[in-house]
Amino acid sequence: MVAQAQAASPAKRQYTHREILEVMSGLMLAMLTSMISTSVVGTALPTIVGELGGQDQYSWVASATMLTMTVSTPLWGKLSDLFGRKLLFQTALGLFVAASLVAGLSQNMGQLIAARAVQGLGVGGLSALSQVILGDIVSPRERGRYSGYMGAVFGISTVAGPLLGGFIVDASWLGWRWCFYVVVPFAVVAFLVIQRVLRLPPVKRNTSIDIWGATTITASASGLMLLLTLGGNEFEWNSFWTYALSAFSLLMLAGAVLSERTARNPILPPRLFRNRTFVLTSAASLFVGMAMFGAMIYLPQYLQIVKGLSPTNSGLMTLPMVFGLFLSGVISGKIVTETGKWKIFPVIGMLLVALGLFLLSRLHVDSSQWVIGFDVAVLGVGLGMSMQMLILAAQNGSEMRDMAATTSGVSFFRSLGGAVGVAAFGAILNNRLKDEMAEMLKAAHIAVPGGGSDIKLGSPDAIQHLPGPIKNIVLESFTRGLETVFIVGVPIALLGFLAALFLKELPLRGGNTPTAPAPKPLSKDDLVLAGLLLELIAQRVERVNGERSALLTAVAKMAPPDDRPERERAWTVAQTVLRPTSRALIAQASPPEKDLVSGGIS
Repeated sequence: MVAQAQAASPAKRQYTHREILEVMSGLMLAMLTSMISTSVVGTALPTIVGELGGQDQYSWVASATMLTMTVSTPLWGKLSDLFGRKLLFQTALGLFVAASLVAGLSQNMGQLIAARAVQGLGVGGLSALSQVILGDIVSPRERGRYSGYMGAVFGISTVAGPLLGGFIVDASWLGWRWCFYVVVPFAVVAFLVIQRVLRLPPVKRNTSIDIWGATTITASASGLMLLLTLGGNEFEWNSFWTYALSAFSLLMLAGAVLSERTARNPILPPRLFRNRTFVLTSAASLFVGMAMFGAMIYLPQYLQIVKGLSPTNSGLMTLPMVFGLFLSGVISGKIVTETGKWKIFPVIGMLLVALGLFLLSRLHVDSSQWVIGFDVAVLGVGLGMSMQMLILAAQNGSEMRDMAATTSGVSFFRSLGGAVGVAAFGAILNNRLKDEMAEMLKAAHIAVPGGGSDIKLGSPDAIQHLPGPIKNIVLESFTRGLETVFIVGVPIALLGFLAALFLKELPLRGGNTPTAPAPKPLSKDDLVLAGLLLELIAQRVERVNGERSALLTAVAKMAPPDDRPERERAWTVAQTVLRPTSRALIAQASPPEKDLVSGGIS
């Protein structure tokens, strides 16, 4: 009877493989757009910063995007709960396109950094909502298969981005500004595809927004980012600004915790942090983000400055990492779909990430391209096995009502890790670079104003044209600085390995899991009786007035837990579940075989 009642009540729509692929085409185009914007600029960044600014501003161009992407990720997920996935996804695309055009028109570093910050808002929405929408339409068991496609898009964009960026910078008739313009057509096509194929059922949602939570979360992350980016450059670590920004970040973090515990519809519900799977996948994603973005942003500096490669050849040298990421992501996704076992992949993946970073830390000025290719391939395989599986594990371990919050939460911590990694690694590189240059210049008895700290390095091409002795010192200083950056990433990746190791491998919902045999169909008399009983229960619930009732408690448990009184939740169930199901059962039995009203039961 219960099974029949569930069948008669509204159910989540099941999408066909073709429908899923149609939606995926729009999601993948959008992901391709956002990832290309990162990888294109990553290759061109040494040239851009060399023309508009200096090495000390290098991390700002990347950090501006990472910062806004990080702080906006959980907001996009929550807003999509309130206003709909499709509308918010298209809004993120529009914002991204507008910011990309402004970035291409930038005349100075301030304008470029501001445009990149707005661009990060759009990227945050695209990265978070693509995973949320995928979680809406695909069961966790089948999601590994489609997550492999998303990983493939990441790989393709990482291949196309560096090559495209290198070609654009090297082409005199284009110039680096086209690195921002080139993503616009992809975004427009993705917008049109999503408009045509994405049709999610309308859902009645509570329209309250946690403004205070959004403010405190954003302020806390922003304060941390400013501290890591400016510390050691604009002010000393042991200074008033260090302590002031630290205190501000902690104060805002405390405010965020208080806000999320008291808000009616929190952005990051506190119950998520009582979920072991969410906590561990968020921690592992944080460390993955630090390792991934740290390598993607600073590896081109080694290839272009130390090895003297052109931007195009620098992009070609990232192909082993891309192929490793692509193959491991697709293969691991298919295996998960077939077997339902997923934990082994992030565990092994994080070990490979640590190994890849260690190998990169051993590179020097004379390292061969074969060695570099092998090292980055190891890193790519590890990333491909880790990233999508952590999101899959988090979604599978969450309730359906928390799907958007869980997905955007894990994405938030991965983006936060990337933002912190870019800022921290940039501070490490800048400080180590200054110290090494000063020490080596002193040892070579070369007098330079400021002891080497005032040398304006400029673009990679400008560095290659420095006088011989100074050029050698600069290249060796860069090598040692990047060695420190990558070696610091090794224990970070190992922490991610420990977080993945302690994950509990929960069975994946849906897909090929064994299902119970279908219940025997009820007769028309049974359907009528079931409908009448449900109507009777609904009436009894509505008549309970003040006194404690076991029936009220039992019915209230059928509603999603929230802050409403037990009586109100039970009434909601009676009106939206019991009574509609009762009517559906009676309608299914009409006309009855026997006249129940005139005594036909006897």
